[in-house]
Amino acid sequence: MAAPGSKLRQTLLLLLACVLGIYGSYLTQGVLQETLSTKKFGPQGVRFAHLSSLNAVQCWVCFVWAALLVAVFDKRKPGAEYPPFTAYWKPAITNCVGPACGLAALKYISYPAQVLAKSSKMIPVMLMGTVLHGKRYSALEYVCCLAISAGVGLFGLKSSSKVTRKLASPNAPLGYTLCLVNLVLDGYTNASQDEIHKRYKHGSALQMMCWMNFWCGLYYLPILFLFSSVGPRAAGPSALSTPRLGGTSCSSACAALWASCSSSAQSRLCSLVNTLITTTRKFFNILLSVLWNANPLLPQQWAPWRWSSRACWCPHGRRAGGTASPTTQPQRSNTKADPVHTVTSP
Repeated sequence: MAAPGSKLRQTLLLLLACVLGIYGSYLTQGVLQETLSTKKFGPQGVRFAHLSSLNAVQCWVCFVWAALLVAVFDKRKPGAEYPPFTAYWKPAITNCVGPACGLAALKYISYPAQVLAKSSKMIPVMLMGTVLHGKRYSALEYVCCLAISAGVGLFGLKSSSKVTRKLASPNAPLGYTLCLVNLVLDGYTNASQDEIHKRYKHGSALQMMCWMNFWCGLYYLPILFLFSSVGPRAAGPSALSTPRLGGTSCSSACAALWASCSSSAQSRLCSLVNTLITTTRKFFNILLSVLWNANPLLPQQWAPWRWSSRACWCPHGRRAGGTASPTTQPQRSNTKADPVHTVTSP
């Protein structure tokens, strides 16, 4: 039997690896996606207009990676009931459309605005939990939801002209509407995944990551190649230039690394740890966008950013008093982090 000190060291090393993996992959992916959505490529200065294809590539990369991890590490117990791959086709529909809307929003609003808007994800998650499953939440969580909503609204009232000039088609109402659609669909996705988890107790995060990305990738094929011309154009010579191809490949690799680290944090530590990591990294995404990509925030945007940050942290910090110690069994919190098995824009 391993000594308590050895177990603690292993847990701390795992936590460090998860933190570095999630932060490193998410921050890198954020820089790449912002670059692809705002930069002009080639001698003619052409923008990368096929952001939805980026999500499709990420889905297939994450499916292949997750399938390898399932084959190597996910050992099945005899007689246990596991979810069939068909159990994931329905939530995969909303998981396909939602992140695509989030990526499309980058044409109309800045990357920091999109990240902050998506930080209010707890609002649709709580709404869907209450409406679909009768869950109850504390008064503190409702207050935090209102604070986040107010912060996002005030943040989006005005933006720096330097940031606006980088956008393909500046349109704040449309951009925030797409983020809202993304959040509502993510709320339904989370609620559906909870139902799968309740029904199949032995289903793992790796299995969900694998089959969710399989179905999402499958849905993207007709969307890109049959119902639109995005697929052929995205696979054309102009879209396969070295910078864009390299950015797409690296972004997909980051998505796979993040999903793996988040899965480990969820299943081997606890969901609260995963929630805290994936919540706080969003605000480092905004800081990196300000510093690395020179997207200045106006003075009146810093205060909404700060109190939205505190509001996102508040329910988790309070809950940490009783559940924050790492454990080998996953613990599920009411307010979700980003799903560990899905591919969403950071």
